[in-house]
Amino acid sequence: MASSNFVDYVKIFCRSGNGGAGSIHLHREKYIAKGGPDGGDGGRGGHIYLRGNSNYWTLIHLKYQRHKYAENGMGGSGTMKTGSDGSDIIIEVPLGTVARDAETNEMLMEITEHDEKRILMKGGRGGLGNTHFKSSTNQTPRYAQPGEEGQEAWVVLELKLLADVGLVGFPNAGKSTLLSVVSAAKPKIADYAFTTLKPNLGIVSYYDNKSFVMADIPGIIEGAAEGKGLGIRFLRHIERNSMLLFMIPADSKDIRKEYDILMNELKTYNPELLDKQRFLAVTKSDMLDEELMEEIEKDLPKVPYVFISSITNQGIPKLKEKIWKMLNSPALS
Repeated sequence: MASSNFVDYVKIFCRSGNGGAGSIHLHREKYIAKGGPDGGDGGRGGHIYLRGNSNYWTLIHLKYQRHKYAENGMGGSGTMKTGSDGSDIIIEVPLGTVARDAETNEMLMEITEHDEKRILMKGGRGGLGNTHFKSSTNQTPRYAQPGEEGQEAWVVLELKLLADVGLVGFPNAGKSTLLSVVSAAKPKIADYAFTTLKPNLGIVSYYDNKSFVMADIPGIIEGAAEGKGLGIRFLRHIERNSMLLFMIPADSKDIRKEYDILMNELKTYNPELLDKQRFLAVTKSDMLDEELMEEIEKDLPKVPYVFISSITNQGIPKLKEKIWKMLNSPALS
């Protein structure tokens, strides 16, 4: 998938259908000159639904179709005939999509399961025909209800990736390289910051047909939580991960300081992120000997860690084993 094809934010205008008007009709036949009211009800206006589809990974299909109009219900007619309902609109979205009111930013719903279908906007109810208003004092009512108007609003759809493990680190920390080594994902890799401008998902095989999903989140920079760079877009995808794998290169000037900065960005954006399980991978460790590793270990943050090298495969089996055990620990069950 080309980087330009990953869209995780769209703003669309939705309008559900108006209900059809109830019918004002009096029964007439050749030998019945003054029959009673028999006006039918109007049909319901079309709803607008969101439906989860696990085959979608992006919102790009909505980028150029930003107006969604459901059909109006048809009016009722004589002989108690109800008008047909307006056709519904079903908007297919990837799992992890959140819908918000564009004006108030109120969260309307979130779609997390395949085929999960929820009404985003209800169509208007059809009006009652005049047959409903017949009474002992009004045998031939000549009025009926108009159809109820539908709803309309601008809606923001945001995608928050669903993954077991989210890779957290500064640009050029080796996240994309790790994902390319442990899964079949093929993220763009180069030796400069912000190579990754979109999240990448990879399925990591463990053993005995077991696997977990890993997400390469684009690199965080200091100040990301305040919107610096593309920080908010990046941090949004971390919210749904079961655990966070911090990745800091072995040649960093101060591993603990980088870890603290990353933690602070997560806390500033959403303090609940700190409740997730955390694991540290010291990357590019093929340049270290045992003596250097022992020195670095003395000042590492108090979280589980492993030294890895995606180039030489050093520590990769151990990393996968640790992640699997943490994902399946009783604390998450």
